Amino acid sequence: MGTNRRTSLSTSRFFTVSSAIALATLTTVIFTPPLVRATTDPLDVQSLQVLYVSLNSPPRLTGWKSGGGDPCGESWKGVICQGSAVVAIQLPGLGLSGTLGYMLSSLFSLRTLDLSDNNIHDSIPYQLPPNLTSLNLASNNLSGNLPYSISSMVSLNYLNLSHNSIFQSIGDIFANLQGLSILDLSFNNFSGDLPNSFGSLSNLSTLYLQSNQLTGSVNILADLPLDNLNIANNHFTGWVPREFSSIPNFIYDGNSFENGPAPPPPPYTPPPPGRSHNNRNHSGPGTHTPQGSDGQASHDNENDKKGLATGALVGIVLGSTLVALCVVIVFILCLKRGKKERGSSAAPSSGTPVGTDGVISTELQEQKFRSMAVATDLKPPPAEKVMAERAYGKNGSISRAKSPITATSYTVASLQMATNSFSQEYLIGEGSLGRVYRAEFPNGKVLAVKKIDSAALSLQEEDNFLEAVSNMSRLRHQNITSLVGYCTEHGQRLLVYEYIGNGTLHDMLHFSDDGSKRLTWNARVKIALGTARALEYLHEVCLPSVVHRNFKSANILLDEELNPHLSDCGLAALTPNTERQVSTQMVGSFGYSAPEFALSGIYTVKSDVYSFGVVMLELLTGRKPLDSSRVRSEQSLVRWATPQLHDIDALAKMVDPALNGMYPAKSLSRFADIIALCVQPEPEFRPPMSEVVQALVRLMQRASVVKRRSSDDSSFIHKLPDYEAVEMSF
Repeated sequence: MGTNRRTSLSTSRFFTVSSAIALATLTTVIFTPPLVRATTDPLDVQSLQVLYVSLNSPPRLTGWKSGGGDPCGESWKGVICQGSAVVAIQLPGLGLSGTLGYMLSSLFSLRTLDLSDNNIHDSIPYQLPPNLTSLNLASNNLSGNLPYSISSMVSLNYLNLSHNSIFQSIGDIFANLQGLSILDLSFNNFSGDLPNSFGSLSNLSTLYLQSNQLTGSVNILADLPLDNLNIANNHFTGWVPREFSSIPNFIYDGNSFENGPAPPPPPYTPPPPGRSHNNRNHSGPGTHTPQGSDGQASHDNENDKKGLATGALVGIVLGSTLVALCVVIVFILCLKRGKKERGSSAAPSSGTPVGTDGVISTELQEQKFRSMAVATDLKPPPAEKVMAERAYGKNGSISRAKSPITATSYTVASLQMATNSFSQEYLIGEGSLGRVYRAEFPNGKVLAVKKIDSAALSLQEEDNFLEAVSNMSRLRHQNITSLVGYCTEHGQRLLVYEYIGNGTLHDMLHFSDDGSKRLTWNARVKIALGTARALEYLHEVCLPSVVHRNFKSANILLDEELNPHLSDCGLAALTPNTERQVSTQMVGSFGYSAPEFALSGIYTVKSDVYSFGVVMLELLTGRKPLDSSRVRSEQSLVRWATPQLHDIDALAKMVDPALNGMYPAKSLSRFADIIALCVQPEPEFRPPMSEVVQALVRLMQRASVVKRRSSDDSSFIHKLPDYEAVEMSF
C-alpha cells in the first residue's frame, strides 16, 4: 500500500514538473519575438540581380547586389515582400539608367512595378511579370513597341507608359484586360488606328492618348465608361461620338474631326446601349427631378409606359402565334417525310431505321446549323472591325481569316504608282516567293512591297493567304520587320512591309567593299542578340509557336544603327512544299538547313536554332555557309568549323580577317560555345532560344560593366574592353 502511494506521488510529481516545463516552453514561444530573417525565393533573387546589372549597378540602390543577397531579409531599397516573395518594386525618380534586363517575367508574385521618371532606355521587355496589377514606366527613354505579353496580364488595373518614345501601332492586345481602369499612353509616337480590343475595356475610367500620331475614327471608345478622356494632338478623323458629351473630362483639340454634330444613325437602327455614367453626368448633384413634380411630365410618362406595355403585349401575342404556327408546320412536314421514307422499297439491313426520330432530329439540327451559317454570313461585320475580305477557293467555297487583319489594305493601282509599275530600278531583292520592291508614296513614306509570284502558291495556299496575313500582321517585336499592309485585288498577292534601308547582313558580310560598313565585333554580337530575341519571340512568346523555316543572313535587315530586323516571319504557311517543288532561289538556303530537314523534310523550332547557329558562324568567320570556291574540305562552313570551335588556337585562325584582330579573346570563346550548342546534329540537344538570348545578354553585359584590369592586357588585341568568362547554363 505504501509502495503504491509512493509510486502515485512520484507519478504525480512527474506530471506536475512536465506540465510546468511545457507551460514555460509555450510561454516562451508565444512571447519571444520572432527572428525576422526572410529567405527570398531564389528565382526572385536572380531576377533582381539581373535587373540591378541591367540598370548599370547604381550605388543609389542601397542593399542591392549583383550576386547573392536576400532582398526581403536585407530590405533592398524599393523592394517590398510578403514572406519570401517579392510583391512590389518601387523605384521612381532615382535617375536610373540602363535597360530592364531579360528576367522580369520570372517575378511571378510581383504585383506593382514602378520605375517611372528615370532614364531607362531600349525597349520594354516583351516578357513582363505576368501577375502585375500596376505597371508604371512613365517618363523614361523607352522605345520599340508594346510587348504582346501585356495581352495575358489579366490582373492589370493600372498601366502608364506615357512620356516615352514608343512607336508603331498600339496593337490589338487588350481583349483580356477587363480589369484595366487607368491607361496612359500619352506623349509617345504611336501611329495607326485604335485597336478593336479597346472596346473590351469595360472598366476603363481614364484613357490618355494625347500627343501621338494616331489616326482614324474614335468610335471604338463610344461605349466605354470613361470619366477622363484626352485624345488631343493626334490625327483622328470623322465625327466626335455623341456619347462623349457625357464624359466629365474630355479633351479632343488638335485633331481633324468633322465640324458639326455627328450624323444621326440610319433609320430603324436601335439606339446604342446606355452608358453606366450617363444618368449621373447630365445634371449635377441635387438636380434630380422628384417623381411627379411636373404634372404634365408625369402624365406623359404614364402614357408612355401604357403605350410601351400595350406594344409589348401585342408583340408577345403575335410572336407566340407565329412560333406555334411554325412548330405545327414543321411537325406536319416531319410526319409526311417519315411516312414517305417508311414506304420506300428498300429497308436498311441493320442499325437505326431510316425515318426514326433520331435521324429526323439530326436532319433538323443540320438544317438549323445551315440556317445559322447563312444568317451569320449575311450579318454585316462591325463597322470598326476590319475583317479579312472573302477569298473564293475550290468549288466556290468561302474562307475567311479567323482573326481581324490589323494591316492596311492597299489597291494595286497605289502600289503600282509607288513602284513605277514594279520597274527594275525599284527592285531591291528576290526570294523563293517573289520579288521585293522599294515603294515611294506621294506623302513621302517609303515601304517595301513583296510581289508574290502566283506560280509559287498552290490553290489551297492561295485560299489561306488572308489568314496568313492576319497572323503576320499581329507579329510585333522590335527585331522583326513589321507587316504594314497587303493587297489581294485582281488575283494579286502583295505584302507591304516597313522599309529597312541599310541592306542585309548577308550583303554586309560578303559583298561590302566599303570599309566604313565593316562590322565590328561588338556590332556582330549585337546583331546576334537582336536576331536571337526575334526567334525567341516567335518560338516562345507567340501562341502557337511560329517556325521561321527560312532563317538566314539574307533575311536579316540592318537599319542605320545596325539593329537587326528579321524579315519573312510567318511566311512559312506560303512557302512551297519542298517535297513537291524546290525553287532555284532556295538553293542558297541549304547551307542553313538542319540535318533533320535535309533527311526527312521535318522542320521545327529546333531547326530554326540550327540555322541561327549557322548565322552566328557567318558573323564569327565572315564565310558563306556554302562556298564552292574554297577547297573541298572548307566548302561547308558547319562541317569545317564545328571541330575547331573548342580549340583556342584554331578559333583565332577562323575569325573573320575583316576584324583585323579587333576582338576580345574571352568573348570570342564564349561566342563559339553558343554556336557549338546550336549546330548540334541532334535537335533535342540544341538549346531553346530563350537560353541563347540569356547567354548573349550576359556576354554583352560583362562587356559594358566589367572594367579591364592591367593584368588582363595580354588576353587582348588592341586593348579592347574585357569580356569576362560567361557562365553557360544550358
